[in-house]
Parts: sequence; structure tokens; C-alpha cells
Amino acid sequence: MSECGSLYVISAPSGTGKTTLVKTLVDSLPNITVSISHTTRPRRPAEVHGVNYYFITETEFNQMITHDDFLEHASVFNNQYGTSRAWVEDTLRRGIDVILEIDWQGAQQIQRLLPSCISIFILPPSLEALSQRLMQRNQDKPEIIHKRLADAQETISHVSEYDYVVLNDDFDTALRDLKTIVLAQRLVQQRQIKKLASLLAELETH
Repeated sequence: MSECGSLYVISAPSGTGKTTLVKTLVDSLPNITVSISHTTRPRRPAEVHGVNYYFITETEFNQMITHDDFLEHASVFNNQYGTSRAWVEDTLRRGIDVILEIDWQGAQQIQRLLPSCISIFILPPSLEALSQRLMQRNQDKPEIIHKRLADAQETISHVSEYDYVVLNDDFDTALRDLKTIVLAQRLVQQRQIKKLASLLAELETH
């Protein structure tokens, strides 16, 4: 019997290191991938269309909303972000785990729509460390950094809505914690019974 993948929702304040953690996690495990969001946000110099995001216009984004093409969508810092419904459903059907890197607004939508999703919140070690990381990225103007820090506190206030909380103080420890969550989910009884159906049938008849 074919086994469907699991859907993971991962949220964190901007600058927590979520994207790097998730990329390293995906590179270190088989059968897991990250959903590439559509966004109206301007492309940063190092970003690639179709790799980091699908960069589209406001008009295109609104058309996708009208056609119900998004599993979830949210407005963050005056930019729109959305997750392709068809891509996620097809990938899960093929037995591949999918990670959605989305904010708490999107997470709430997914949790209502798909209650079986596994939600993970990544915390920074402190607001001071978060401020330093945002400044070191050198991607945003000071006023945007100030907004992101204010938003971080609002984001963190939703931590209790998630199944797991991972502290990104030490990168290797945080990565190990994320990997443990994914590997444990693959051993859940219902998944194992489906995966090992033929073996269980053989063992139970002897």
C-alpha cells in the first residue's frame, strides 16, 4: 500500500535561522522537500525565481486567490505569500514529506484545513540575538529591521499553537531536534502499519 507523506508547518520570527535549518534538514534526509511559496515581494539579489520563491505580481497573486489555487495565503510586511494547493497535494500523494515555511497566520489556516499536519515553532535565543542576526544579514533598512523585531514579539505570542518548539541557540542541536521530530513521525503506529502491511500479515499468520 502506498504511503502518503506528512505535512510539516514550520514558523519562526524573521532572522531566527529557519530557512537555513530547513534547507540543511532537507539535504540530510530522504523523501522530504520544501514547498516553494508564491510572493509579491521584490526579489533579493541572491534569490532565484522558482528556487527561493515564485516571484509574481499583485495582479497574478489576486487571480490565484480567485481561482482558489492557494492552500493558504497571508500578507506579511505589505507583501503577499501563498502556498500552491495542487503542488502540495500531489507531492504528499507521492509519499514525500512536505515542509511549509509560513508565518503564524498561514499556520492557523493550515491547521484548520488539515488538522493532521505537524506544526513546529523555532525560537531565537533572545531578542538581542535576533536583532544582531537581522543586522548581519544586511538585507533590510533599519526601519524594516525595527518592524521585524516588533513583529517577532507578536509571532512568538502564538508559540502555544504549535505541536513542537525548537530553540535555535546552537545550530547543530536545533537541526538534531528537527530531524528527531521528522524521524519519530515516520515511526508513528498508523504509518508503520500501512508501510509494513505485508510483513505484519506474514508474521500474524505464523
